[in-house]
Parts: sequence; structure tokens; C-alpha cells
Amino acid sequence: MNIVLCGMMGVGKSCVGIRVAELTGRRWYDTDIVISDRHGRISDIFEYYGESHFRSLETEVVRELADRDGLVISTGGGLVLMPENNELLKRNGKIVFLRASFETLLERVRADDTRPLLKDTGKTAERLGELLERRTPIYEAVADFIVDTDGKSVDDVAREVVALAEVL
Repeated sequence: MNIVLCGMMGVGKSCVGIRVAELTGRRWYDTDIVISDRHGRISDIFEYYGESHFRSLETEVVRELADRDGLVISTGGGLVLMPENNELLKRNGKIVFLRASFETLLERVRADDTRPLLKDTGKTAERLGELLERRTPIYEAVADFIVDTDGKSVDDVAREVVALAEVL
């Protein structure tokens, strides 16, 4: 059984995923890192090939990882928007939605110019709010568990995820 972390950009899926892997002895994968290792920078993929091409690369990676066992998988923020990805991940995994408030997310992503969906908009807060409003119901619908991250350290969140994983 895999532990799959989903949630908005800036919520801490990668940091928490690494820590969960350390605490459980599982192997950690980040779908965005797998894609960038194979195909180059995500911002370049968005710019030259578009978001739909990037989403197809995500599904390709999910197909590979979903068949393996005992992994911690940190997903890209939009990965769960594709129903096929959720079906694949749920076959051999439990999805944990890491949830944070708009204020927390904005504080974390405001200075990060590598996020293609926020890049060059000049309206980071407005765009983040739109994404959060659209994606939150999807995250909640696909999640087996929800962990709130506001005011918690990476270690606190990771330990909460591990405690949930122990009931798997």
C-alpha cells in the first residue's frame, strides 16, 4: 500500500513526503521531480508544450508508480484533477490531502517564480485563490484522509500522516 500526498502548491507535499519516507523506511517519489528529471523544467514544459501535455506526463508517471508497493508519493498540485490519476493511485494507495489556509499558501508561494500557474500573472493572490477554490472540493473528494497543516511543523504533519498510515 502506498501513501499518496495531494494538495495545493506550497502546502508542503515534498517536505512532508521526504519526512514520512524517513520515518517509515519507504521510498519517496515526487511526481514533479520525476517529470523534470526526464523532461526538463516544469515551467519550460508549460511554456513550450502547454498544460495538457504536462498533465499527460503526470499520468504517465502515475501509471508507473501506482503499480509499485510501499512508496510515499508526493503529487503535483493539479495531478488529482485527472480522474484517471485518482483511480490509479487508489488501486494501491491511500490519498492524504494536506490542507492549508489561503493565507499560509500565499505566504509560501508568493516569492516562488518557478510555479507555472502563478508565473507572470501579476495577480498571484487572485490566481491562487481561484485555484484553491476550484481544487479544494476535488482534493476533499479523492482523499482518504485530510491533514491540516496550518501552524504545524513538517515533522508534526509527517508524524500525523504516519499515524494514519499505521491504520492502513
